[in-house]
Amino acid sequence: MEFRVLKGCKSSKARLGEIVTDHGRLETPVFMPVGTAGAIKGVSPEEAKDAGVEIILANTYHLYLRPGHELIEKLGGLHSFMNWSGPILTDSGGFQTFSLSKLRTISPDGVTFRSHLDGSTHFLGPEKVMEIQRALGADIIMALDECAPFEAEHDYVLASVKLTEQWARQCLEEGKKNGQALFGIVQGGIYPELREMSAKGLVSMGFDGYALGGLSVGEDRVKRERVIRLTRKFLPDEKPVYLMGVGTPEDIIESVKMGVDMFDCVMPTRNARNGMLFTHKGKLIIKNARYADDISPIQEGCSCYTCSNYSRAYLRHLFLSKEILSFRLNTIHNLYYYARLMSRIRQAIREDRLTEFSNDFYSQRNNNQEKGEVESL
Repeated sequence: MEFRVLKGCKSSKARLGEIVTDHGRLETPVFMPVGTAGAIKGVSPEEAKDAGVEIILANTYHLYLRPGHELIEKLGGLHSFMNWSGPILTDSGGFQTFSLSKLRTISPDGVTFRSHLDGSTHFLGPEKVMEIQRALGADIIMALDECAPFEAEHDYVLASVKLTEQWARQCLEEGKKNGQALFGIVQGGIYPELREMSAKGLVSMGFDGYALGGLSVGEDRVKRERVIRLTRKFLPDEKPVYLMGVGTPEDIIESVKMGVDMFDCVMPTRNARNGMLFTHKGKLIIKNARYADDISPIQEGCSCYTCSNYSRAYLRHLFLSKEILSFRLNTIHNLYYYARLMSRIRQAIREDRLTEFSNDFYSQRNNNQEKGEVESL
């Protein structure tokens, strides 16, 4: 993988960048939809590509359990298996061992856990995680980390940072054999000195990129932005910075201003399945009665497949009828919205008008909120 900064922003830490992998080139800042088990829920790879998706995220933990990394490798790797020709990033499974905390035990060697599928016992350590990701054949892979619970005590988070650093070093030794780009994950909870400690420790090892983990796990936006701003100062400008699991449009815009290059989140796909659609005016809840006879598209001027062909009234009908097509059409629109948002952010950086873009974004939201056109779940 190669990364280069193409242009810096004059009014913030934002930058326009480029990542080149064996499976294609993409510009940053970039959003990666989540394809946990080798699929973006509700849409085909072709539909995702048509919606503007350039890179997707898949998950080590889930693909290891089903169908198994060895089978995927035997069948030509994840790109071939899921028929996706673009870049893929695989998460290490560290977050899953956090979210499934009742099913796992952490030791210095790794994580022993019971499968959420059948209760069978498994072990994931640094060597195993690197082995799995090598077999999957992702372009960008992640080191194993421990994501401490939100507001965990200082001593717990300190031990977590030390363990994450230990695992990162082991992953780096193993990852060199793979020929894949390997990112280290900064932990440290909401403690500034621990974030600094984690960032500096990882940077000294020389990873291909750095991720900010352990966020969007219960902290409020003010604390999250404080952590991002602080941590970003200790990460090198010549390497891509990836904010894991954070993904509202507002969070993305503010994080881009702080120098973040890559994002992932389930929000556009999960919310689509729950009937929440993104527009430049704000959130649109398609089940609401006001759309029963509305023949307009989700968003006027949107050229996604869904908006080009279907009305709000029809989409509401599909959602209330629990038709599978509802998931697909809603997801296509939300993926397009996110891809278009990132494209507009990149263009604003390119033209030195990111501040203007940001102000317009919030002004439009606020105006429509005052008019009662913005909804909430």
